[in-house]
Amino acid sequence: MKNVLSVAGSDSGGGAGIQADLKTMCALGVYGMTAITAVTAQNTQAVYEVQEIDASAVAAQIRAVFADIRVDAVKTGMVSNAPVIRAVRDSLLRFGARNVVVDPVMVSKSGYPLLRREAVGVMHELVAIADVVTPNIPEAELLAGFPIRDEDDLRRAAEKIASSGAKSVLIKGGHRFGSDAADVLLTAGRFVRIEGERLDAAHTHGTGCTLSAAIACRFALGDSAEEAARAAKAYVTQAIRDAYDLGHGTGPVGHLAALYRRAGVGTGE
Repeated sequence: MKNVLSVAGSDSGGGAGIQADLKTMCALGVYGMTAITAVTAQNTQAVYEVQEIDASAVAAQIRAVFADIRVDAVKTGMVSNAPVIRAVRDSLLRFGARNVVVDPVMVSKSGYPLLRREAVGVMHELVAIADVVTPNIPEAELLAGFPIRDEDDLRRAAEKIASSGAKSVLIKGGHRFGSDAADVLLTAGRFVRIEGERLDAAHTHGTGCTLSAAIACRFALGDSAEEAARAAKAYVTQAIRDAYDLGHGTGPVGHLAALYRRAGVGTGE
């Protein structure tokens, strides 16, 4: 059994954050562990409130896991302020964490800010220790410091983000216009397109968390950055197809749809 640690926020609606990460880890056959950085009050419609966890408590959770259990990969998600970002970075360095996936979560799908504005610059300190960082296009614009209008800008942004120290950069294509939903991966000094179908889907809550968690799982299982990105993209695409019509807003993707089918429960349409 491979073991993967998620350092992220809790989603009370169960569709994103550590809940999405743990479901993804179960689906992909690894053992999931968590260090909770924030507790959010949210559902399919909105994020209503966020309670940040003290940086020392976040560090203590990470320390407790590493002191007892082998950690084969780490995924970081919501780390909303500078003290927490630095506590996470310092802890991962102290314990020699490997296969580190940084998802630079900044804004929820409903528009709620999940990273304090003054901490955007500090995020580069966490990006610097990443084996792969997985921004969407708006996040890549903030990290790179310029707007992304075309493919050339996207590649320049990946290079700029990589200059912080990340070994690989995967810019997600979900915010592209038109039918192109390809992700772009910069790894080992070359660009790779990770093709993907743009689905006309109403329920996509948790896609970013799920993708980064899936990459961490595939890293733990021995994949390269390109192999992990392709496998994660395929998993998320299928999870969108299997998304649940749950609640009154943007429902969660179907992380465990295959398991539910075996139990005789229908998902998707």
